Amino acid sequence: MHRNIHQYFLYILSNKYNGTLYMGVTNDLECRMFEHKNKLVEGFTKKYDLNRLIYFETFQYINDAIKREKNMKKWKRQWKINLIEEDNPNWQDLSDDWPNLKNV
Repeated sequence: MHRNIHQYFLYILSNKYNGTLYMGVTNDLECRMFEHKNKLVEGFTKKYDLNRLIYFETFQYINDAIKREKNMKKWKRQWKINLIEEDNPNWQDLSDDWPNLKNV
């Protein structure tokens, strides 16, 4: 029996170390990063050049990802920074070595 397992992602983008933060939810993080890096997404991320993936979480259910995003959007900026820097203290782009994003 084939089981269809979905993954959903809450992600945080920035433009530089300690820069502007953007939070979103997607079911295809690699595709979404391609869109952000190529400025295919109109609006806030394009305007502020937010294309550095600095944090993400994985969820089985979309409702859980959305609930987490809504909750985190209420957080103080410093709380978000603390969360990011637990695993990514230098705000490195976590999508840098993804093969489909090369030469972007």
